[in-house]
Amino acid sequence: MAKQEAPLHQLKSYLPEGSFEAVLHYLQHYKVQLTITRERRSVLGDYRNAYAGHNHRISVNGNLNPYAFLITLLHELAHLFTYERYGHRVQAHGPEWKNEYSKILAQFLLKKIFPADIHTTLLQTLQNPAASSCADTALLRVLHRYDDKQEGIKLIENLPEGALFKIKDGRVFKKMERLRKRYRCIEVATGKLYLFSPVYEIESIG
Repeated sequence: MAKQEAPLHQLKSYLPEGSFEAVLHYLQHYKVQLTITRERRSVLGDYRNAYAGHNHRISVNGNLNPYAFLITLLHELAHLFTYERYGHRVQAHGPEWKNEYSKILAQFLLKKIFPADIHTTLLQTLQNPAASSCADTALLRVLHRYDDKQEGIKLIENLPEGALFKIKDGRVFKKMERLRKRYRCIEVATGKLYLFSPVYEIESIG
């Protein structure tokens, strides 16, 4: 996976207005090596602790909109803070991490950086943050509104039942009924059934 270490002056272009100075403070104070990666399907960001003379390392997907980029970076900084206090003695997304993430997120919410809809959604996550932004359906839904819109790209929940769609690897599916929190979909070529999150991004066909 190609990675690019981010010169700190260029980082500003990835962040929402009003957040750069505060982010820069943390990166410099903890001597973080920040890298910006191409899109990764399974994760939005990653943290690796300092060891044997190596600095703390954080990577964030470079294709995220500025608000999603900042939220992901704060998520990873919370891992750093947790490691500084507890080392490897606690779970990755246990109560200690949730506490650190809630604290740094609250600091940035006070700066009024986020649009009202994102701000409101983040307030609701403060008490019990999800282990991943990818697992927070409400947050993904509202962040999607601020993505650069590509023609035909939609969330599955916005397709009518029976519609065909394509995912990033080129496979084509037919949307079926909703089962609790996910949609049942059938792969056209194989007839296999899959479950998709309602906020999974797809390309509509037709």
